[in-house]
Amino acid sequence: MAAIQLLALPAGAVALAAVARRRGWPAPLLLVVAGLLVSFVPGVPVYALDPEIVLLVFLPPLLYSAALDSSYQRLRDVKRAIGLLSVGLVLFTTAVVGLVAHLLVPSLPLAAAFALGAIVAPPDAVAAVAVARRLGLPRRVITVLVGESLFNDATALTAYRVAIAAATGHGITLLGGVGEFLYAAAGGLVIGLAVAWAVSQVLARVRDALVENTIMLMIPFGSYLAAEVVHASGVISVVVVGLYVGNRMHRTGFGTRLLSDAVWRVTDFFLETVVFALIGLQLHAIVMGVLDDEDPWTLAGYALAVFGAAVLARVVWVLPGTFLPWALSRRVRARESRPPWAEATIISWAGMRGVVSLAAAFAIPEDFPGRNLLLFLTFAVVIGTLLLQGLSFPALIRRLRVSTEREAYADNLAEAGAQQAAARAGLERLEEVAQREGLAELYPDILDQLRGKSERRTLNAWERLGGGTGPEGEETPGAVYRRLRREMLSAEREVFVRLRDARRIDDEVLRRVMQELDFEEAILERP
Repeated sequence: MAAIQLLALPAGAVALAAVARRRGWPAPLLLVVAGLLVSFVPGVPVYALDPEIVLLVFLPPLLYSAALDSSYQRLRDVKRAIGLLSVGLVLFTTAVVGLVAHLLVPSLPLAAAFALGAIVAPPDAVAAVAVARRLGLPRRVITVLVGESLFNDATALTAYRVAIAAATGHGITLLGGVGEFLYAAAGGLVIGLAVAWAVSQVLARVRDALVENTIMLMIPFGSYLAAEVVHASGVISVVVVGLYVGNRMHRTGFGTRLLSDAVWRVTDFFLETVVFALIGLQLHAIVMGVLDDEDPWTLAGYALAVFGAAVLARVVWVLPGTFLPWALSRRVRARESRPPWAEATIISWAGMRGVVSLAAAFAIPEDFPGRNLLLFLTFAVVIGTLLLQGLSFPALIRRLRVSTEREAYADNLAEAGAQQAAARAGLERLEEVAQREGLAELYPDILDQLRGKSERRTLNAWERLGGGTGPEGEETPGAVYRRLRREMLSAEREVFVRLRDARRIDDEVLRRVMQELDFEEAILERP
């Protein structure tokens, strides 16, 4: 029975996520709401969130995948914004929420209130990335949000440990807290670089797509544990390894890259669906734990005030932090154009919290002062930001008329120019080899096919600038080619399947030829 209950959570979460994807609904929000409702259904088991499982099983692979898919160059371009958010905003939110909570509940020690502030300070990597990418935000906005979510957990968890230590009487000082933060960050960076170097040496010698991706599945867990063992930041260690490996993925074989993309897309989808469902399922246990000590209306007032403080702290920090450096620094103005106010508004509203905050709250010691209240207030901020900001995000973007059309056109233009330069280099190499080996007279048809393939790829890149249609709306030659080739591939598959069913070819042969056809169709289907 326990095994069935354990399977019911991921099975139900995946089913809901599938419905959301088909309908075009935001899957994270649907999963959270479903979890909230299900948590009060009689007979549903109580799913207790184990902070160790979240911080070891869920967080490292999700952070690693986000870092793997990030651009080191783009992150470096917005490092000032990321630093202001992942360090400055986290500490500012910790202070604001902590002071508000202490003023609301004078019996709550100030150190405990600051622990609450540190818990709810960091927007969640999972929520931020999932919502931002689904909405198709401009690249710079996504880069800032991803960079913030990659690094802010390290600041928040360090501040959380300092506040917990102070509240439990371990006598930590402000200077000691700063030292612990610097040690955690530097230690995580050093360990991440060491693991990244070691992994790159191993991967350079393996050259087996299956083995390489199996090793990469273990990297985030190994990197996280290596840092945590010496009390450094496992989060920074995982992020550093992910950025390093992602920046060098072009050096691996094509099979490794294709398999890696599939592996991490499936891993992200599964872990994210379970994480958001778990968030909603915590409601019943948390509410029951706090209602014995507090009046429901008083609790609602506390929750509203802390939620408002967390949301407003981000707005108050982001808007001045975006425009003041540009206005006050001549050096910044020389390097950067004026920040678009619409993008700053979007970043200020992208403060969805998630499972890391809940995991930190559940990790509070059982005898900690006001533990049940802190759990409830954390849950209120997490659910409030996910629902209010998550649901209003699309409307805000439409209202601000944020568009990526110019960015997409620039990408297509740059790609077309690069494709043309690459095709020219490829054709020059082809002619060089053909002349050196005397192939022009022996295999003229093969050379013509290779020349045509190169020219067709270049043509496709230029056609994308027009959206795949001609000036009168007619199909371009490249679009006609792709449509007709897809029809041919469909007919070829039917023949192979029919021959397999007739026992004229083996399943192994079918799988091999299907893979070849699938690779070709994947190229044709490239957006």
